[in-house]
Amino acid sequence: MKVQIGNATLYLGDCMDILPTLNKVDAVITDPPYGIGENSHRVASHSKLAKTTDYGSFDWDKSAPSKDVIDQCVNAGKNAILWGGNYFELPPARGWLIWDKINSGNFADAEMAWTNLPISVRMYRQMWNGMIREGDEKGVQRVHPTQKPLNLMRWCIDWVKNSESILDPFMGSGTTGVAAIQMGRKFIGIEREPKYFDIACKRIEQAYAQRSLFEGANGISASDFKQQPLI
Repeated sequence: MKVQIGNATLYLGDCMDILPTLNKVDAVITDPPYGIGENSHRVASHSKLAKTTDYGSFDWDKSAPSKDVIDQCVNAGKNAILWGGNYFELPPARGWLIWDKINSGNFADAEMAWTNLPISVRMYRQMWNGMIREGDEKGVQRVHPTQKPLNLMRWCIDWVKNSESILDPFMGSGTTGVAAIQMGRKFIGIEREPKYFDIACKRIEQAYAQRSLFEGANGISASDFKQQPLI
């Protein structure tokens, strides 16, 4: 199934089936399942402290995508950023992106994204420790167990200079898509879980609605909308 929302094209299905049908994009920015089964334990741990969202089955996180799938994702774009790149078989790279989660306790202090960008290692800092989060999404309930901060994904897009089209083959709840829409980019998302596909559609619809309000209030058009660089 394909849904068109403005400049966002969203596919419900397996990326292995859909990627061969697409033209090459400027940038692939995605967060594949790592296949380490950690997320179900993490949610269970947080549920002891506070009521958490029912995320349903974690079968999608029991195994990581094959090397063929990862290679196909990387080759789908001129540039690529893959979160969890340290779990996959990828070429050596110097342009890693590091997310310092300012965590405490038993959870990882940071997450790593492999890139093929001609940059040095870069660091982004934002607390994101279960229900303890900072930034614009503080107190906002997550809708996906591995959901990334919106500001983090905007930061990723900003590193891919002159990228007009963004592809996320593992779209999840659509955070990369929301960031892309906010920054005036075209977006293609692929998600095989119907529950998260529906959530992504709603979030991207809301992003377009908010952008329309912004444009109307400031008397500018969609082509004039540009996200300020994040530092």
